[in-house]
Amino acid sequence: MLRLASELGIDLGTANLLVYERGRGIVLREPSVVAISEPTGKVLAVGEDARQMLGKTPGNITAIRPLIDGVIANYTITLKMLEYIFTKVLGKRRIFKPHVLVCVPSGVTDVERRAVSQAAREAGAKAVHLIEEPLAAAIGAGLPIAQPSGSMIVDIGGGTTDVAVLSLGSIVLSRSLRIGGNKLDEAITRFIRQQYNLMVGERTAEDIKIKIGSSYPLEQERQMDVRGRDMVEGLPRTITINSMEIRQALTDPINHIVMRVRSVLEETPPELASDIIERGIWLTGGGALLSGFDKLLQESTAIPVYIADDPLSCVALGTGRALEEMDAIIRASS
Repeated sequence: MLRLASELGIDLGTANLLVYERGRGIVLREPSVVAISEPTGKVLAVGEDARQMLGKTPGNITAIRPLIDGVIANYTITLKMLEYIFTKVLGKRRIFKPHVLVCVPSGVTDVERRAVSQAAREAGAKAVHLIEEPLAAAIGAGLPIAQPSGSMIVDIGGGTTDVAVLSLGSIVLSRSLRIGGNKLDEAITRFIRQQYNLMVGERTAEDIKIKIGSSYPLEQERQMDVRGRDMVEGLPRTITINSMEIRQALTDPINHIVMRVRSVLEETPPELASDIIERGIWLTGGGALLSGFDKLLQESTAIPVYIADDPLSCVALGTGRALEEMDAIIRASS
């Protein structure tokens, strides 16, 4: 069958955006950040170039994340970001408008879903369909969700955590929690401010989380130097912080995620729960890479926990594989 229009799967995340083009695979992977000129509203940079500007822009330039907690917080900037995606992936001179499949968190409202669809159409898409992130993540992780047995996925993104039980190709039970990687960064920033009277930026907090962050005791604890602004003297200062302190800082948001997983397990039908005990819980999303989280969750639930291969790409890969079944998705959503 000749396909004239491109088909794109978009993981429009709070922290990162990934684009899958049918027939080519993942063609774009950028941070979900846009830098704009305040006087003119002109987009100056999108993605990694814009992320480098976070916290470093002059007064006439603003670098912002247009999505918060997995949903559109700034419609105009999200529209510009989608226009950038279509231009970068498909070029300016495209004859046919693309068909687009966009991921959304499982807990979004109808208004939030319509906002995503409308923004994609205004940006240049011919047809827009939505797929829930835990379903896409499970497909991308390679779970046998089409079988009449239960699978459980915990997708920890930048803005939200989606916990879902799937069977026969659809979601049986899902809960969305507006806690993700960004909330972990905020917890680190708050801890350092309270304990050391030191202000650190968003990028520094994320760097700390990646390098020494953990949710379970490490065999060998780590430490690193952190630079920021002294809140008392107002001057730059450097401190040394260790992984035990960061683990303490992350306790509250991590516990919220664990409790949400436990609550979903409690609501799961017995037959599906027995399948999950046998098959285990699968982690996807950037939060799955937090050191020791799989061990903590396994200890809390007494169920084996596994991290998917390439957890950062699972949602985008699942969206791409779902493009192969676009006709079925169209029928299901109509």
